Amino acid sequence: MTTIYYPVAPGEQVNVRRGPNTGSQIVRVLPEDSRVAIRCQTRGETITGPYGTTDIWDSIAPGQYVSDAYVKTGSDGFVAIRCS
Repeated sequence: MTTIYYPVAPGEQVNVRRGPNTGSQIVRVLPEDSRVAIRCQTRGETITGPYGTTDIWDSIAPGQYVSDAYVKTGSDGFVAIRCS
C-alpha cells in the first residue's frame, strides 16, 4: 500500500495535538511546508483554517492530531479510514 503525503497550508506552522480539539495538549508543531501521512480521520472540534471550516481531524501518528482545515487533501470529506 502506498503512503500518501498531504501538504499542510503554505506559510503555516500547524499545532499537533493529543486529541481532536484545541483544548488538547500540543505535542509538537509542524514546521512550514510540512507534508503529513494521514493514518485515519475522526470528527472533533470544528475549526476554520486555510482550507475551510471542518470538524474532521487527521491522525498523523498515535495520539497526534491536526485539523483537516490545515491539510490540503483535495476533499471536504474523509480521505482515509475512520479512527477506531
